[in-house]
Amino acid sequence: MSNKYAIGIDYGTESGRAVLVELSTGEEIESHVTPYPHGVIDEVLPDSAVKLGLNWALQHPDDYMEVLRRSVPAVMKQSGISAEDVIGIGIDFTSCTMLPVDEQGTPLCFKESLKLNPHSWVKLWKHHAAQDEADLLNEIAARRGEPFMSRYGGKLSSEWMIAKIWQVLNEAPEIYRQTDLFFEATDWVVSQMTGNIVRNSCASGYKSIWHKNSGYPDRQFFSALDPRLDNLTATKLRGNIMPLGTKAGELTPEMAGVMGLKPGTAVAVGNVDAHAAVPAVGVVTPGKLVMAMGTSICHMVLGTEEKAVEGMCGVVEDGIIPGYYGYEAGQSAVGDIFAWYVDEAVPNYVHMLAGQEGIHVHEWLEKRASAYKPGESGLLALDWWNGNRSILVDTNLTGLILGCTLQTKPEEIYRALLEATAFGTRKIIDAFTQSGVEIQELYACGGLPQRNKLLMQIYADVTNREIKVAASKQTPAVGAAMFGAVAAGAERGGYATIQEASAKMARVLEQSYRPIAANVLIYEQLFQEYSRLHDYFGRGGNDVMKRLKTIKENMHTDVHHDSL
Repeated sequence: MSNKYAIGIDYGTESGRAVLVELSTGEEIESHVTPYPHGVIDEVLPDSAVKLGLNWALQHPDDYMEVLRRSVPAVMKQSGISAEDVIGIGIDFTSCTMLPVDEQGTPLCFKESLKLNPHSWVKLWKHHAAQDEADLLNEIAARRGEPFMSRYGGKLSSEWMIAKIWQVLNEAPEIYRQTDLFFEATDWVVSQMTGNIVRNSCASGYKSIWHKNSGYPDRQFFSALDPRLDNLTATKLRGNIMPLGTKAGELTPEMAGVMGLKPGTAVAVGNVDAHAAVPAVGVVTPGKLVMAMGTSICHMVLGTEEKAVEGMCGVVEDGIIPGYYGYEAGQSAVGDIFAWYVDEAVPNYVHMLAGQEGIHVHEWLEKRASAYKPGESGLLALDWWNGNRSILVDTNLTGLILGCTLQTKPEEIYRALLEATAFGTRKIIDAFTQSGVEIQELYACGGLPQRNKLLMQIYADVTNREIKVAASKQTPAVGAAMFGAVAAGAERGGYATIQEASAKMARVLEQSYRPIAANVLIYEQLFQEYSRLHDYFGRGGNDVMKRLKTIKENMHTDVHHDSL
């Protein structure tokens, strides 16, 4: 009998990648990346002069289809594997990435009459322009004593579905009116592959306030937000919500032709990128925190009961692994902060020296920063360059570096930024453990852990926990492939459960990062200072960050009006 395979497709912020995985061992046979032709749309709408406001982040839905058209045929061609032996497909996505579609499932931005309205486009996860709606939503929910708030750490994010939908209603009621469904992008892509409209329990639970037992909040809550939202969940959020690993449908003949696969191939319900990574590192039981580390970090841990944890993104029954409560927290920027520093703030001489050594600037900075001991630079930073997702849940917070002098070197600032993101993760771990959610060890996956050894050692020292690193550089895609294998089922050569798939297919590197006792002591002192800054600027001691942002937005509005 020939080997069986599944394809996992991971939709990130800048690109999508397909990975062909052998099911008996988890071996990655081939992978292919398709950069999104339109990238992140955050200044001007494509092929137009329509400018976007502050904190907007959109995408082009056809870029997602381009990944299916290019990357899937590429891995099939490169591997030489027969389409007959590919039994399942799974996809994962950044979330909440949402788009409005019409009755035919066509994105509204594809319509000539609507494409110049920014609200007709995909709102990417890091679209933060719905913060006013999120603030009011949280205020109303708190005033009403809505019980669901405790499942989300007391605050709902502007990154999530309801705030984004409400922004559409407030700013473009005609787009809201013409929207048949507001879709998670992952569910929309699945619908394009199968012809079936289904929603996945993971994104619905974490990003749309849906609960396995009680469903969405009642109509009275949505009416209290805005009478026009009264029947939102029965209309524009309608659709079957199916658990992870369920088969959403089968590949249509048309899409099979586009992707170079066999019609009837099982397609799993969509998933969220970080959540898909959890079984791919072998985590299917409680006590282990998985960090999906890239431009941002998602932190995921399993529990046996539902606990309220400050500032978590959500706790969802069966939300990550069936049979457990899945907890999620996160940091809105990590790799993005390091990239900002290299792209916007590192002196030219560093770029020149790195070029002379034939290495990347990140590598040059890491090498120099590794020579410093904890605390030696005298610097401390707050990691809020893109707001704070956990535990403060406030996108209006901004970055801070403290302790600079005329002797401060670029590599010292770089190290302080690495440390700041580690302190942010420590804050999240402490919030979990103080609420009774146990965390004994850490697992890291994503783009950063295999590229930056200094970063991983700092995380081990700051958290005082061992960190194991995924063997794959494409962990979410491998996890998505696992769920594709479960959707296909054991009778077709796949697996009956995600636990079985994980036991056979998950892999971590032999080398792990262990805390260095002397560093742990120093970082404990620095973390206490970080915590004081964290609470002073983040809990209302001094709202200077928000006041500066308000002045900036007012100036931006004045300049915009003056130029009209």
